[in-house]
Amino acid sequence: MKASLHNKNILLGVCGGIAAYKSAELLRRLQDTGANVRVVMTSGATKFITPLTFQALSGHPVHTDLLDTEAEAAMGHIELARWADLILIAPATANSIARLASGRADDLLTAIYLASNSKKAVAPAMNHVMWTAETTRENIQKLQKNGTEIFGPASGDQACGETGPGRLLEADKLISSCTQLFDTGELQGIKIMITAGPTYEPIDPVRFIGNRSSGKMGFAIAQAAIEQGAIVSLIAGPVSLNTPEHSKRTDVETALQMHQAVMNNIDGQDIFIATAAVADYRPIKPRSQKIKKTDDEFSISLTPNPDILKEVAALDNPPFTLGFAAETQNVKDYALLKLKNKKLQMIAANQVSHSEDEQDTGFNSEYNALQILWNGGEARLERCRKTQLARQLITLLAKRYHEKTTT
Repeated sequence: MKASLHNKNILLGVCGGIAAYKSAELLRRLQDTGANVRVVMTSGATKFITPLTFQALSGHPVHTDLLDTEAEAAMGHIELARWADLILIAPATANSIARLASGRADDLLTAIYLASNSKKAVAPAMNHVMWTAETTRENIQKLQKNGTEIFGPASGDQACGETGPGRLLEADKLISSCTQLFDTGELQGIKIMITAGPTYEPIDPVRFIGNRSSGKMGFAIAQAAIEQGAIVSLIAGPVSLNTPEHSKRTDVETALQMHQAVMNNIDGQDIFIATAAVADYRPIKPRSQKIKKTDDEFSISLTPNPDILKEVAALDNPPFTLGFAAETQNVKDYALLKLKNKKLQMIAANQVSHSEDEQDTGFNSEYNALQILWNGGEARLERCRKTQLARQLITLLAKRYHEKTTT
């Protein structure tokens, strides 16, 4: 399934060149794809086109100053860096390319660029002599070495009256290039089953045993897998999330229902990703009527739920298994134990309890950080939005999966 820019967060950086006027059309075209767009302008860009133009088109404030107290209180440069799935700088002047390549962070755009782990791309626009200058070529190579994509430039008539390479790519070509960044085809045709969200175990018709899982991580992984061409089956506990396009979704409520949905459909799956926070226990005898409050103590007898992930990993011909370990302490140790005991290929561990001064990650948060472990290796995915984290995880998973299947 081909990727799209629908619901992608794109930070559009506009630099000070005559081609800045084309960024207004680019902004509108990006929005037409369904992307969420915010605009950051350099001081030079505001001399060619006003921030008000981009504000009117985007419906959002335009960010220009690094040390704007009001902006920092609302959506500061670090928050913008975390928000973006893609930073697209178009047009990128020779000066801005040089500053990015040297690691400068003395204006808002360069600070966001340096502080972000998101995908990055620059679309150069400058005089053809500047583009072919040795210094510019060296700066472009530095950016490419650091993982920045270079879109263009095109050749043709220039504002200076000369002709040659250095024109900003047209909007349709820039959008096509952006789309391709989210479509590497790493899992083309691979069948993946993903569980997500909590389970609710009924005590009586109005009460249940549950947990704080929102399902956001699992749904983000489903979307990331679809972008890479996977055929995704999503089994979701009780969550309030939109179904990722092109996925097959099955809704369940209890652990037993999730167990049945998984085991009935696991045959033929290539990968199984268990992000769901399945309740370990359920009441033995749920009451058929609401339990009335009294002054007496009240106890509930519990029985273990089936271990879905362990059963899948123990099948005669199991899929590649990725488990999740949400822990409150000794995160790595418990995750390694789970990896070994359940005979998994990989496990993603994260801490879900924090003191008041610690960063918000895990359950019900838009952010997460993961420590990925497998037999003989590990990787750490730093805190970022779950949508971004999911893409990083899928890339790592695809690599490990292909290594295993070709060995």
